[in-house]
Amino acid sequence: MTEISSLCVYCGSRKGNRPDFEALAEKLGEIMAANGIELVYGAGSIGLMGVIARSVLGRGGKVTGIIPTHLEELEILEPDLTELHVVTSMHERKKLMFDRSDAFIVLPGGAGTLDEMIEVITWSQLNLHDKPIILVNHESYWDPFVALIDHVIANGFAGEETRELFQVVESVDDVLPTLEAGPTSRMEPETALL
Repeated sequence: MTEISSLCVYCGSRKGNRPDFEALAEKLGEIMAANGIELVYGAGSIGLMGVIARSVLGRGGKVTGIIPTHLEELEILEPDLTELHVVTSMHERKKLMFDRSDAFIVLPGGAGTLDEMIEVITWSQLNLHDKPIILVNHESYWDPFVALIDHVIANGFAGEETRELFQVVESVDDVLPTLEAGPTSRMEPETALL
């Protein structure tokens, strides 16, 4: 497996309604900083996004934030980022986040997090990349998403291989060991769209 030096973390611009969500983001930031792994994220200071950025920065780690101009005020830029890119659109933001990252980690979040996660899963299905995608299923948060994928497969709109496009772990402590172990398998190009 390619060495992981940067992780794109998708997560909520809100903190959610349970303190353990915040603790989860804090812990992932601690793990990343301790292992010299750069955080690539949406540049905001609010929600879980802000928690993980401050966790990495507070431990001397590198954080690259990427934000479109129309969200600079809404998501309130995190100060003191190692690197900041202000772009013109959400599409440009997501592409640059993709380009700057070796893998994708998904923490709890809302519609924006779902959008980002589904896009990188779809790009993997289309064989546009083979970067790891890991959902942190803290307290079964992502169970409904996994059930939706199973529902899509059961109804014939995707093949069984779709489950191999991403991995699911129960804890942020499982993220690095899962990345080190590598993917269980990879979809073949000819089956990706079947």
